[in-house]
Amino acid sequence: MSALRRKFGDDYQVVTTSSSSSGLQPQGPGQGPQQQLVPKKKRQRFVDKNGRCNVQHGNLGSETSRYLSDLFTTLVDLKWRWNLFIFILTYTVAWLFMASMWWVIAYSRGDLNKAHVGNYTPCVANVYNFPSAFLFFIETEATIGYGYRYITDKCPEGIILFLFQSILGSIVDAFLIGCMFIKMSQPKKRAETLMFSEHAVISMRDGKLTLMFRVGNLRNSHMVSAQIRCKLLKSRQTPEGEFLPLDQLELDVGFSTGADQLFLVSPLTICHVIDAKSPFYDLSQRSMQSEQFEIVVILEGIVETTGMTCQARTSYTEDEVLWGHRFFPVISLEEGFFKVDYSQFHATFEVPTPPYSVKEQEEMLLMSSPLIAPAITNSKERHNSVECLDGLDDITTKLPSKLQKITGREDFPKKLLRMSSTTSEKAYSLGDLPMKLQRISSVPGNSEEKLVSKATKMLSDPMSQSVADLPPKLQKMAGGAARMEGNLPAKLRKMNSDRFT
Repeated sequence: MSALRRKFGDDYQVVTTSSSSSGLQPQGPGQGPQQQLVPKKKRQRFVDKNGRCNVQHGNLGSETSRYLSDLFTTLVDLKWRWNLFIFILTYTVAWLFMASMWWVIAYSRGDLNKAHVGNYTPCVANVYNFPSAFLFFIETEATIGYGYRYITDKCPEGIILFLFQSILGSIVDAFLIGCMFIKMSQPKKRAETLMFSEHAVISMRDGKLTLMFRVGNLRNSHMVSAQIRCKLLKSRQTPEGEFLPLDQLELDVGFSTGADQLFLVSPLTICHVIDAKSPFYDLSQRSMQSEQFEIVVILEGIVETTGMTCQARTSYTEDEVLWGHRFFPVISLEEGFFKVDYSQFHATFEVPTPPYSVKEQEEMLLMSSPLIAPAITNSKERHNSVECLDGLDDITTKLPSKLQKITGREDFPKKLLRMSSTTSEKAYSLGDLPMKLQRISSVPGNSEEKLVSKATKMLSDPMSQSVADLPPKLQKMAGGAARMEGNLPAKLRKMNSDRFT
């Protein structure tokens, strides 16, 4: 396999194909499985690893005139070979044009034929052909001043051309030299000394599933006000049916906490916590094999030496994100300083990581949580108490009118039982106990076991507790009803007992 890769390169992968039993001859002894070279399908990237954006603008039409309106920026954005070509071409054309103007003045005045006459004063001394006119222009433009060719006061048109040449030369020099200076001082080369890890990793950190990658600065000069941002590029379709081929989503790398502001002195690991607000909330190790996305990382800062803003970019596709990996440490303490080992900058190692997404983990945790049982129990008890109340209502309505009048009010047992049912539905914490127990718990010396025993006793006798919680007027009515029940004749008491049994 290594020989095949050396022969065909890394753009090809070896695919092992085994012959089936139908219609194919079996392999002989010593023959291995057939190998076939299949070219890898290259992943189309929006941003290359070196930060270059793979975007080309086409069919601009009449909009190309906008480039000429900002000619300076257009020249700065051009490649170096085009800048040098325009620089040389502009100066060559300007020099030839101005030299031709001086030759035309000398030709129109007849200085070319009378240049060697002793008593004749030409417009420009010692200019008698085009090469001499060109040399006069170069000496004037470059302020060399050899002294052999010079302009005289007998030529007003020469004086005007000299002023025009000085103004035009200053404009051309300022434009072209300024363009070359800005292009040379651009901090693009500074961005090449900012490193990004070749892969991003997903593993657990501080108990949370986290997407991580590493950045580093190779120079000793710092990046002032360094800030990092992440964008997720992924195609999606809206509920209205609109297809978005490159939808940009923000990945939070510490914007709310200020962790995106970097002190980039040593290599740092940038973290994106995957939670319910993250676009990777549904991402698992299995689903990542079928996903297609690209993470664009943008690092911005001010170059300390020049004060210019620098931007470095890179990207990670789905096949460059390693699930269940972590970066090797690169910083070690030496004698009096910290040493950074950049040989381990891109190295990762595997760590135990659940293969499920955060959404699946939360669902499994919710299903296995024991806090659901009390809620179900309370709902069942509440349902049973309601059924008991309905049954007691039916019994109360079947009582004789004389007994209903003796009890004071017809709806009294119903209210009394409802209050007792609410008492039985108390929660398990001491904060939800009745006021009487809460006051008892505040007294020093009462242990938790005593409180629990008292609460159990009160809950086991809901009727007595409910009567005790009634207002004094209702308590008096309830006590009177009990006494009147005891004073009833034996026949009525037997009738009541038969109805309630």
